[in-house]
Amino acid sequence: MARSTLKTIASFLLLFALFAGNALAEINPGKKKAIRVLLVGGGSSHDFDRWYKQEDVQTLQKGGLATVEYTSDPTTILPKLKDIDVLYLSNNQPIADEATRKAIFAFVDAGKALILAHPALWYNWADWPEYNQKLVGGGSKGHDKYGPFEVTITNKEHPVTKGVAEQFKLDDELYYFKPDAAGTPIEVLATAKAEGSDNVFPSIFIVKYPKGRIVGIALGHDAKSHTIEPYQTILRNAIEWASGNK
Repeated sequence: MARSTLKTIASFLLLFALFAGNALAEINPGKKKAIRVLLVGGGSSHDFDRWYKQEDVQTLQKGGLATVEYTSDPTTILPKLKDIDVLYLSNNQPIADEATRKAIFAFVDAGKALILAHPALWYNWADWPEYNQKLVGGGSKGHDKYGPFEVTITNKEHPVTKGVAEQFKLDDELYYFKPDAAGTPIEVLATAKAEGSDNVFPSIFIVKYPKGRIVGIALGHDAKSHTIEPYQTILRNAIEWASGNK
């Protein structure tokens, strides 16, 4: 077969492959892009490296849902904000830099996503009241002794709680989360109640911030939460919904 004929056939096959590939791409655009998450940990009373850096990162990256960078250094937050979709705060150590504090508010004001985990729902910083009042919508100043309690999903239709059993039990610290009447309103998606107690507290909730999407997850002390299916489903749902992917 002549060399010119072989070149013609090769060119035809290349064009065919390109056409077929484009057609398939239009029919099946493929998976969504991975959600870019910055997870901030560090502080006291929790094993941040084990349960946030290792367990939660693995949960979120499973199946290509997200790409997660973990840091325990709050001074690294500010330059990374421009390159992420979700800021996931699990830290109770201070974010002392005023520019970083303002940048976090600007990030959410720009319509981006904020996930607030168990340790970050405390009243951690007396010198930054705007954090709890506006971004958290309240906070916790106490909790039950670590032990078993029951979580009840109160809004089964919300994307954050989709696919989660209506009730489940776990061992954790039951946070006494109280909404701030003068703060940003919250929408409770799940509540927690200890056995033998009449006190019910928000466990999973949306902070109805006027611009970005904020999810609070009061569960998360150790393995008894981070490794169970309901927690992992809620966390993945929260990242997806808050980032606008669900």
